[in-house]
Amino acid sequence: MIIYKNDVEGFRNAVDSNAIVSDIEKGFREKFGRKVNSNEKRSWNNSLRFMETALRKADIPGDCGVLVEYNIPSTSKRIDFIVTGHNEKDEANFVIVELKQWESAHATNKEELVATYVGGAVRDVPHPSYQAYSYKKYITDMNEAVYTKNIQSYSCAYLHNYQVHEPEPLLSSQYAEIIEDTPVFFSRDVNRLEAFIKKYVGKGSGKEILYQIENGKIRPSKKFVEYITSMFQGNQVYTLLDEQQVAYANIIEHALNAEGKKTIIVNGGPGTGKSVVAMNAFVKLLNEDMNIQFIAPNASFKEALISSLSGSRKYTKKRLNAIFSGSGKYYNALDDEFDMLIVDEAHRLKGKGTYMYKGASQVEDMIRSSRCNVFFIDDFQRIRPNDEGTVEKIIEVAEKYGSEVVKVELIAQFRCAGAEGFLNWVEHTLGISDTANFDGWDQETFEFKLVENPNDLKDTIDQRIEEGFKARLLAGYAWNWTSEKEGNSNAEIDDIVIEDYNFSMPWNSRNNSYSWAVDPDKAGQIGCIHTSQGLEFDYVGVIIGNDLKYDPISMTVYGSYDDYKDSAGKKGLKNKPTELTTYIKNIYRVLLSRGMKGCYVFCQDENLREHLKSRLVSTQI
Repeated sequence: MIIYKNDVEGFRNAVDSNAIVSDIEKGFREKFGRKVNSNEKRSWNNSLRFMETALRKADIPGDCGVLVEYNIPSTSKRIDFIVTGHNEKDEANFVIVELKQWESAHATNKEELVATYVGGAVRDVPHPSYQAYSYKKYITDMNEAVYTKNIQSYSCAYLHNYQVHEPEPLLSSQYAEIIEDTPVFFSRDVNRLEAFIKKYVGKGSGKEILYQIENGKIRPSKKFVEYITSMFQGNQVYTLLDEQQVAYANIIEHALNAEGKKTIIVNGGPGTGKSVVAMNAFVKLLNEDMNIQFIAPNASFKEALISSLSGSRKYTKKRLNAIFSGSGKYYNALDDEFDMLIVDEAHRLKGKGTYMYKGASQVEDMIRSSRCNVFFIDDFQRIRPNDEGTVEKIIEVAEKYGSEVVKVELIAQFRCAGAEGFLNWVEHTLGISDTANFDGWDQETFEFKLVENPNDLKDTIDQRIEEGFKARLLAGYAWNWTSEKEGNSNAEIDDIVIEDYNFSMPWNSRNNSYSWAVDPDKAGQIGCIHTSQGLEFDYVGVIIGNDLKYDPISMTVYGSYDDYKDSAGKKGLKNKPTELTTYIKNIYRVLLSRGMKGCYVFCQDENLREHLKSRLVSTQI
């Protein structure tokens, strides 16, 4: 989406006549339907004057193209400044300039991150060079006009207020590789910036290039598709087994042969391999020259997925974000903008009123904006009232848009060492499904233990980690979570306290909580439903808090409103105990099914603990 475009001559005139800010503001109102805050206007007025000076001093031809605040398609990201033109070899180029008004920054030990004062506090943010580089890679990977017409891209960062320090943190050795690709220019470096821009667009004639960038279709390049495909080749994590192959084949057949709109619903419980099937279908259809995106509503799951794919490949995570996405941005997508959307963990799609979501229905967003869509879903994993992703809802919306519905079932259990009996036992014991049929399970292939002390639970998980297994502690939302404003940005406060056992531990870090599952330094933090749903570990230790209890008189498992601390999760449910109980039970069903080799449990409510013991005995008879 273009907020402001002009040629260099028109841009200079707009700056000289003090019209540039009002011109951009007008574009904002027309495209986004909102006003611009005063800080942003001051930023434009300041930074764009520096850019005008640089272009004028570099004698950049007036027929070069200029884009300001270019909204990258299918994202919420905006590029500060782009200039287009030809070099002395008559090659078509564009240069991305990331503009910053920073005056100081600090190096960090986190990959490509620096610390600076933004938004009222010192925060970790991408290095300006990396930010510009990532925008460049997105356009070259995804803009069909750029990669088919051989338009070359270059990037840099310009910190026009920044006085260089000795030593300069932004030039620290850990950033050397990215700076070599995308240089950073400080206040003193304006002559170098001018030379950099002139090298690539100094011959002018940039209007046609600007047009190509604006109108290029968003579709992964062949080179990018090959790059992604290479990550899956030989990766046994994504090998399809038995009925997973059947489900995959059905999806591919329907997707490739769809004559009109089509909606495919893949229904399966925990451990049936929904994500494995989803990823294989995604890669196959990506290679079929489709405009396709993989959607994961749970941010932690998406982060873990990208981390597992990228491995040690540097700068890969940001590139993968071009086609791996959250679910909140499609409310303003065009009708049938995408050939295919694959939605994993579709039970977490949100409805109107959800924090940061501006649309009315994410299920409707997906079906409306894609010709074909696949939803991987488990109705028993809905954990909040605003989780609208159900089979019933998807069918209802598909019928509204005339999208043919195809159903695919995944039944066989591949997690919990294939112990389908264990999951049946969980559902039966918690009262989720009265009809669950279980005959126990092989305790030698999947280990399940009830422990009497949460400290023993922690020791057991620590031991598993020392043995080289991937293991984590999890808990239900039965404890408050101290906010970042109260000094708890990085798990500084032990919120999970069980006084009877002198036990205390923190929730997972709020600072980049998405990496909790994959960061070994965060193994001493307890994960919640939002950071663990969709993921799997070798072993899990689960603390069942007082939000789930057992009444020995009525012989029922029930949710406790007062002990359940997720304010969004219990909104409107104070007088709806049955619905509240359903969500809390679903949470523990998810937590208890995260382990592939074993699960250990401490239960805070004594009655529920005894109930679990009695039900466990029945599996061993």
